Amino acid sequence: MTRIDHIGIIVSDLEAAVQQLSTLFGKAAIKELPDVGLRVAEFHTENVTIELLQYTQGSEFARKVMGDRIGLNHISARVEDVEQSISALKAKGLKPMPGFPREGAHGRVAFFEPDAVTGLLFEVCKPHG
Repeated sequence: MTRIDHIGIIVSDLEAAVQQLSTLFGKAAIKELPDVGLRVAEFHTENVTIELLQYTQGSEFARKVMGDRIGLNHISARVEDVEQSISALKAKGLKPMPGFPREGAHGRVAFFEPDAVTGLLFEVCKPHG
């Protein structure tokens, strides 16, 4: 069975979004990722992490991968081996995006081209630890 590691949501105002969602999910952990131009807030729940992403200066790479649309952006599946997962998904017709795999906010990650039906991005992730 596939395990969802996290869902990613692009927001325009990280503080306002954290305040809004903290009512439901409690305290968020904030990460700064200046190398890709992101501020990330994570709400850890029992069964999934909710990741809020706000672009900052120097966000060209992140915007190229995730686009500019605010709202639900990607679903990330937890995997044991990112490279093996890339190979298996390529064989099923999914196309990895340039620049992946690489280290991300959660561990080693790879994004795939947007799904034509849902508009969502799919990501595989092997978390740190």
